[in-house]
Amino acid sequence: MKKIRAAITGINAWAPEYRLTNHELSKMVDTSDEWIMQRVGIKERRILKGEGLGTSHLGEQAVKGLLEKTGTSPDEIEILICATVTPDMQFPATANIISEKCGIKNAWSFDLGAACSGFLFALQTATSFIESGRFKKIIVVGADKMSSITDYTDRTTCPLFGDAAGAILLEPTTEEVGVMDSILHTDGSGQKYLHLKAGGSAKPASHETLEAKEHFIYQEGQSVFKFAVSSMADVAAEIMERNNLKPEDISWLVPHQANLRIIDATGRRMGLPPEKVMINIEHYGNTTAATIPLCIWEYESRLKKNDILILAAFGGGFTWGSIYLKWAYNPK
Repeated sequence: MKKIRAAITGINAWAPEYRLTNHELSKMVDTSDEWIMQRVGIKERRILKGEGLGTSHLGEQAVKGLLEKTGTSPDEIEILICATVTPDMQFPATANIISEKCGIKNAWSFDLGAACSGFLFALQTATSFIESGRFKKIIVVGADKMSSITDYTDRTTCPLFGDAAGAILLEPTTEEVGVMDSILHTDGSGQKYLHLKAGGSAKPASHETLEAKEHFIYQEGQSVFKFAVSSMADVAAEIMERNNLKPEDISWLVPHQANLRIIDATGRRMGLPPEKVMINIEHYGNTTAATIPLCIWEYESRLKKNDILILAAFGGGFTWGSIYLKWAYNPK
């Protein structure tokens, strides 16, 4: 009996219309286009505007487009997983809200939090469900409204983040395509370098936490950069070695879009030329759980069946990992 694999059979993404440019940011904080481009490679980022619009709105747009694009009925979806660190609220899960907004009534849905590695963790979780043989159609969403937790008076973090969502449809196949292997890691000691200080059960919201601006991203940039460069590059190289893959076998590296220097270092560690690396950080910034599906969606027309993709990410927590994926369909 042939092994059941989990194949991506459709992808869609959505980002808000509003573009926050480096020029506009330079009027808000002491920064410049040159400073931002040299350090992270971001020109603009998308920001979700509108009262009452949260991460579920981003996810809703991505999922509705995915269902339409793939000709899939909402009733066919059995599970929906949303990777996010900016849920609409503590509960219910943002995945539940997305399901309701999209008319998905026969699925069970839940959120998964692994910061910038969230999409990879959610993809591997969904893969396990597909490989079990019990489930036929699963949607994985990576979505974050990072503008909701960004301090636009902090010049070190406010240029980095944007808002977006990406969604994939995952289905079973007995062909040699789909998710082939994964390596995922966490190291909780990294929490001190990158976290949201308040708003959780350990430090609930109060007047003091609001005044201290503890509901915004806290990041020690140099420490995070050092860990990210080594961890993301090493795990991408490790999955290649474990599967006897050479640089010439790889069609694309799909890296988390946090920093152009980290992306370049990962590509070099894998022995890949720049033209084999998917990059769109310049126009979207770091959309956390959305960066990888957003990248694949933008490059979808250039992908061919059996293309080998290496997905790699690093996030707060720390979390990091890579997935070896064989693309399952030709451009439509």
